[in-house]
Amino acid sequence: MLATCDMEIIDTRLRDVKRVRPRRFGDERGWFAEVFNVRTFATAGLADYFVQDNQSFSRRGVLRGLHYQLGQPQAKLVRVLSGHIWDVAVDLRRDSPDFGKWTGIDLRGEDVEFVWIPEGFAHGFVVLSETANVFYKTTAFYYREGERCIRWNDPTLAIEWPLEAIGEPNVSAKDAAASWFMEADLPPVGGGASGAVAFRSDV
Repeated sequence: MLATCDMEIIDTRLRDVKRVRPRRFGDERGWFAEVFNVRTFATAGLADYFVQDNQSFSRRGVLRGLHYQLGQPQAKLVRVLSGHIWDVAVDLRRDSPDFGKWTGIDLRGEDVEFVWIPEGFAHGFVVLSETANVFYKTTAFYYREGERCIRWNDPTLAIEWPLEAIGEPNVSAKDAAASWFMEADLPPVGGGASGAVAFRSDV
């Protein structure tokens, strides 16, 4: 864990995915937090430049993902403004020790917490509350031609989604028809041409 005067950077199961907790200053009136500062993020080794902010509203049981972009890869800084989600990142970088591994993180609106997801990762989440507002910043613009998706229930990834109280999640038609991991068009090594890849059995 890395702590500065303004935030904590907390490790997850994936070495490059981080939980970011800005410091809150509060009293009986409420609280204040500096949730983004270029110098603080740069000192922590995180992106200090973002080009696009996105927000989604979803109802209980909605599952979005697993999304990523080729050609113009996006790093994401994700926060829940209201509600409760379980947020997932999957390492798709073929030269990474964490290739094919995933991590899941509870995010709640009452907490001031972000998840930092670097380029080369797929991202998704499921809504566990009645509704949820999810906000995230990206380091690259949306690129329709490079949009890709891996199925949320891919057997190779074997993500342990917390669906006990939900049952079958509500997934868009596009996400339901997404690629399986073994057949997916994954990010290239070193920025070259993309292509399907064989799964490493040692992860």
